[in-house]
Amino acid sequence: MDKSAPDHGVHRRHLTPRLFHDRRRLRIGLFGGSFNPAHDGHLHLSDLAQRQLRLDEVWWLVSPQNPLKDAAGMARLPVRLAAARQLVASRRRVCVIAPEDDFRSSLTFQTLKHLRARCPGHSFIWLMGADNLVGFANWQRHDVIARTMPIAVIDRPGYSYRALRAGAALLRHRITPRQMARNLVSSGRDARRWCFIAGRRHHASATALRQARLQGAKLERDD
Repeated sequence: MDKSAPDHGVHRRHLTPRLFHDRRRLRIGLFGGSFNPAHDGHLHLSDLAQRQLRLDEVWWLVSPQNPLKDAAGMARLPVRLAAARQLVASRRRVCVIAPEDDFRSSLTFQTLKHLRARCPGHSFIWLMGADNLVGFANWQRHDVIARTMPIAVIDRPGYSYRALRAGAALLRHRITPRQMARNLVSSGRDARRWCFIAGRRHHASATALRQARLQGAKLERDD
C-alpha cells in the first residue's frame, strides 16, 4: 500500500494498488516520472497509449526522486501524488501510485523487476515520451529495462527523429503499435521489442509549468 497517500478525497483505486495480491490478468501500461507537476500532456500520453495498445489500465509511477534530476525545486511526494490524482479524477482506468517509496529505490530497472514478480498475471508495457528515449542511454541499466518488458514510445514535439535514432541504437525489434497490442503477453516473450506511437503531439511541459509558476510568484512579489 502506498504509505505516502493522503487519506481523504481520493478514489480508492489509488490507495489500494494491490501490488502484493493482485490475481487479475490485465494489460497495463507503466508510466514513470517525477510528475512535478502532473499535467495534460501526461493525460494525452496515457490516453493515446491506452487506445493504441488496448490497455486495461495505465499506472502512473510517481518517483520519490528521479536520480537524473536535481532535488532542488522538487515538490514533496505527497503533494505530487495528490495533484496527479486530482488530475486523473475522471480517468477511471488511470491509477497513480508510488511503489518506489515502498521499494526504497528510485531505479526503474529494479522497480520493473519488483512489479513483474509481484503481479505475474499482468501484461506490462513501459510507456515513455520520445524526449525520455533520447536520454535513455543515461538511465542506470537501461539494457535491463529493455529486457524486462516491451517499451512503447509516444511522440513528443521536437524529438521525433532523435527518438527514432535512439531507439534504433538502444532497443531491438521495432514493431508497430498494432503488433504490440496483438502480441502483448505476460510471459515476457516480447521483451526487447518496442514501438513508436505517432499522432497529435502535446506541447505541455512540467519544466515550462514550473517556470511559469515561478515567474508568476515573482511578479506578485514585485507588485
